[in-house]
Amino acid sequence: MKLGIVGLPNIGKSTIFNVMTNNKAQTSNYMFSTLESNKGIVNVPDERVDYLYQLYNADKKTFATIEFVDIPGLIKGSNKGEGIGNKFLGDLRQMDALCHVVRCFDDSDLLHIYGDVDPIRDVETINLELIFADLEIVERRIERDTKAAKANDKQIKEDLKFLEILRDHLMEGMLAKSLKIADEDQNRVINDLDLITIKPVIYVANVDEDSIVDGNEYSKALSQYAKNEDSEFISLCAKFEEDLASLDVEERQIFLDDMGIKETGLKQLIKKSYSILDLMSFLTAGKKEVRAWTIKNNTTAVKAAGKIHSDIERGFIRAEVFSYDQIVEHGSYAALKEKGLLRVEGKTYIFKEGDIVLFRFNV
Repeated sequence: MKLGIVGLPNIGKSTIFNVMTNNKAQTSNYMFSTLESNKGIVNVPDERVDYLYQLYNADKKTFATIEFVDIPGLIKGSNKGEGIGNKFLGDLRQMDALCHVVRCFDDSDLLHIYGDVDPIRDVETINLELIFADLEIVERRIERDTKAAKANDKQIKEDLKFLEILRDHLMEGMLAKSLKIADEDQNRVINDLDLITIKPVIYVANVDEDSIVDGNEYSKALSQYAKNEDSEFISLCAKFEEDLASLDVEERQIFLDDMGIKETGLKQLIKKSYSILDLMSFLTAGKKEVRAWTIKNNTTAVKAAGKIHSDIERGFIRAEVFSYDQIVEHGSYAALKEKGLLRVEGKTYIFKEGDIVLFRFNV
C-alpha cells in the first residue's frame, strides 16, 4: 500500500519523510527544493511482534510495512504547470491514501510561499488543485462516453448521467469523496476513474515545539476542518521528530517522558496511515521468524494464506488460530494447546486483528 505525502512547498514534508524512512530526501529553506518524488518503506510499529520475538527466541522479526512517497510541493496553478508543473499529480493517482502536511507555526526565518501562515487557506489551495486535476479526468471520460453513447448503449448512457453529476460536483469545488454514491454502477465508474480526491486523507499539523502537547490556534482550526471533512488528523513537530531520531532509544524515551509525550507523532502517523487504508495484521510465530502480515479487514483465512504463498492458498486444509491476548495470558503455545485453546478454522473464517495462525496445507 502506498501513501503520498502532499502539501505546499517548504512546510516540512520532506523532513517528516526522512525521519520516517531514514531517507535523505533534500530539505532546505527555499521553495521547490524537492524536484522529484522520493519513496521509502516504513515499518508499522507493533509491540506484538516484539513480544513474540522474545517469547519464541526467534531468529528474525518482520514488521508490516507501508510505502510512503514524498510528493514535491504543489501550489496554486499546479494543474496548469505552475511551480514545478503538474507531472507529480500523476504520482498521486497511484497512491492509496494521502498524508496532507500543513504548516501550523509562525517563524519569520522560514519562508512561506504566500507570506503568512493560514492552514485552512493552504489546505484549500492544495485541494482545489487536486479537484482541477480530477475534473480534467472526468471531462475526458465524458467526451469519450458521449461518443460511445451514440451506439445506444444503455449502460454507457447511465454512466454518462452520473459523470455529469460528478463533473458538476467537482466544479463547485467539492471533493469527489463528498459525493454520495447511489449504487454499484456509480461506484464502478468512480473506481475506474482513479480520482485523487476520492482517496482517504490524514491532515498533519506541523506545529512548533511549544505546541506539541496542547496544539495551537492553527492546529485546532485544522483539526476542526478535518473533522468537518470526515478525515483523520494528527499534530506533530517535524523538527522535534528529527531531533528525537538522532538520539539512542534510551535517551529518546527519557526525553519523551520529560515532556509527557506517550507516543511520537510519527508513530501515530504510521499507525493511523495503516488504519485509514483499511488494513490489519495477522501474525505467524516460530523459532525461525515472527512476522506481521498485511491484509484488508474482513479477509478470509484462505485469502490470508495466499499472502504468505500461493501454494498455501491452493492447498489450504485448515488454519490453527489463537489470539495474541491468549498467548500473553497463558505464556506459551504449549500451554494453549494443553488447555485446548487452539481453534481450528476453515477457508471462510474471517481473520481478526491480532490472530496468530499456523496454516495446514497440502500441495
